Amino acid sequence: MSKNYRSDAMAAIHESMGALHEIGAIDKQTMRRFDSACLTPIRPLKPEEIRALRERERVSQSVFANYLNVTTSLVSKWERGEKRPSGASLKLLSLVEKSGLASVA
Repeated sequence: MSKNYRSDAMAAIHESMGALHEIGAIDKQTMRRFDSACLTPIRPLKPEEIRALRERERVSQSVFANYLNVTTSLVSKWERGEKRPSGASLKLLSLVEKSGLASVA
């Protein structure tokens, strides 16, 4: 999966620092700071945003769950606000929000 940068300038900076990290010129901790500064943050989604996203894609909770590799029950709980997506699920939802369901197919 390609990285999503805040801007073209941040992409150039991050790629340069990545090359320096690969040759050992900067340590892992410094690279993590560049990651957080340059990469677009993943924002939490509200239950109504998750439902609107699924409805925008015109799929049922079951189909949506299959695309995200989670249970239908979990999608239902996200939409009701009983649970909040995190980690890989949140990243996939952000990708679907930006590029559509076909991007995770």
